[in-house]
Amino acid sequence: MKVGIGYDVHALVENRKLIIGGVYIPYEKGLLGHSDSDVLIHAIMDSLLGAMGIGDIGKLFPDSDDAYKDADSRVLLRRVYEIMQENNYSICNLDAVIIAQKPKMSPYIEEMKRNIAEDLKSDVSNISIKATTTEHLGFEGRGEGIGAQCVCLLETKEN
Repeated sequence: MKVGIGYDVHALVENRKLIIGGVYIPYEKGLLGHSDSDVLIHAIMDSLLGAMGIGDIGKLFPDSDDAYKDADSRVLLRRVYEIMQENNYSICNLDAVIIAQKPKMSPYIEEMKRNIAEDLKSDVSNISIKATTTEHLGFEGRGEGIGAQCVCLLETKEN
């Protein structure tokens, strides 16, 4: 068994769509970044890659590569799943938290869980996603950005 942890953060800016967990969330701002800037999926990918000991998303999908400009993070997550398969790993579970003062995430969490489970070919019961505010403290609390953290447990598949 292998444990991995992931963290990501992006600034909130105008004229960008807000995509978290592969879900479009209507909001006045979106996340700034090279890809679609899905902080949740980025944290999940980093936790999975870390558990496998093969680097991070910056190494695998560098922002210096135009191939990943405005990339759909769910497509990238499916590539990470392929790497898991190539390395004989399966998910025991993952537990993630979205850190945002606004907008309210709870209406979208179940859809996020379904998306992640689908992309990782895992039962939705293995996917935990929560959201929290920072009580107006820090950059998330001031509405300047959104962060996400994830921890995962992988196991080697039986042959």
